[in-house]
Amino acid sequence: MTESFRREGEYPQHPQENSPAQPAPFGDDWQRGRDRLAQNAAYPPPPAYAPGWHEAHETQETHEAHAAHEAHELHGPPAGPAHAARAKRPVTLLAAVALVAALVGGGAAAGVEQFLGDKAPASAGGFPGTNVSQSSTGSVAGVAEQVSPSVVRIDTRTAQGTGTGSGIVLTADGEVVTNNHVVSGAAQIQVTMSDGKKYEAKLVGTDPGKDLALIKVQGASGLKPARLGDSDGLKVGEQVVAIGSPDRLTGTVTSGIVSALNREVNVPKSEERTPQNRQNRQGSGGGWPFSYDGQEFNGDTGSDTTSYKAIQTDASLNPGNSGGALVNLNGEIVGMPSAIYSPSSEGSTAGSVGLGFAIPVNTIKADLESLRSGSGGNGTGA
Repeated sequence: MTESFRREGEYPQHPQENSPAQPAPFGDDWQRGRDRLAQNAAYPPPPAYAPGWHEAHETQETHEAHAAHEAHELHGPPAGPAHAARAKRPVTLLAAVALVAALVGGGAAAGVEQFLGDKAPASAGGFPGTNVSQSSTGSVAGVAEQVSPSVVRIDTRTAQGTGTGSGIVLTADGEVVTNNHVVSGAAQIQVTMSDGKKYEAKLVGTDPGKDLALIKVQGASGLKPARLGDSDGLKVGEQVVAIGSPDRLTGTVTSGIVSALNREVNVPKSEERTPQNRQNRQGSGGGWPFSYDGQEFNGDTGSDTTSYKAIQTDASLNPGNSGGALVNLNGEIVGMPSAIYSPSSEGSTAGSVGLGFAIPVNTIKADLESLRSGSGGNGTGA
């Protein structure tokens, strides 16, 4: 058991009930006032509000009046003008600080209101927002993952040799669109899917005038069709992804931008041109000769050519990308790579220097019914 020791004078002493009353030295009124002050100091009444509430809500005049009243009770009347000036200095300083804080706070609030405009939240519960889309597209990796199963490799065998190109899956039962020059003159067509499965294919219809052809994969089902977009909505500088099989490298992905629109290029209707070009086609996919602005590139284009307005892109394209996919970041086909420029010497294989050309997808969509009918624009079906 602990004991509490009090020092003398620590707490006010109260007269005992039976002790004799002492006469007041300056009269009864003075004594009663003194006893009341002592009683208030020893036992303060509980505050009507939480501690600090009254002080936070009282005005400056109320604060000065309370201070003057307490000073008068404890110390008597003020000593003179000098004392009054010293007492008002802290109050003036507090008022100045409060004014500055109000101006700063008001400016910050106005800035936030101007920034948010009419969308400022009514409460401090946070800013309104929307969920971020979790779409698999919007990036090169997302586009490659989504579209690659819809792009195939096409290997052909002709009387002059072999060639490699690419194609785009249109239907689940095996319709594939490609360039006419990829399958022109082919006695055998083999299609390799992105998962490595191989199928034989038959030619359905060709349109050499637009360098387009339609083939049908035999015995395939459950293929993933590509989504065809709108090439008329393309803008210069828009990011695109190219997917194809350059030099038999199935499912190669490159990326770049749309460099220009409506480039009028001329390409041969067939890759069967000269013995030298046929030799270049062997195992290489050809050199993609074409002409632009009156000049021939990547070899002799011959006399039997066709022209179209192409999409120019700096996405890396190489022989074997012909007939593949040019895709926007929404995962939609916007073009079919069909020609490249390369400063190669005569007789050598062309390579990418960032100048590639693709047939707009709207041209492909407009020609699909003709290709399915086996007639095409200027060609014959098989």
